[in-house]
Amino acid sequence: MAFLKGLIPGFLLTFVVAGIIGSNRSNGGWLSIEHIYYQGHDFYWSWPLFLIGTGISWAIFAMME
Repeated sequence: MAFLKGLIPGFLLTFVVAGIIGSNRSNGGWLSIEHIYYQGHDFYWSWPLFLIGTGISWAIFAMME
């Protein structure tokens, strides 16, 4: 259950940070931020940042249980 709870903060962290860094035309180095078009919507996304953010959130929620 802690993993499912950790997905939400991981998503939000990635969406906000990748949006800020990506809108400045940077790829974020090892974060490899990508500009994605999906069904007429465009946004910035980073899989490494998502995995790191989800892992940290998962650990925090697991410690709280």
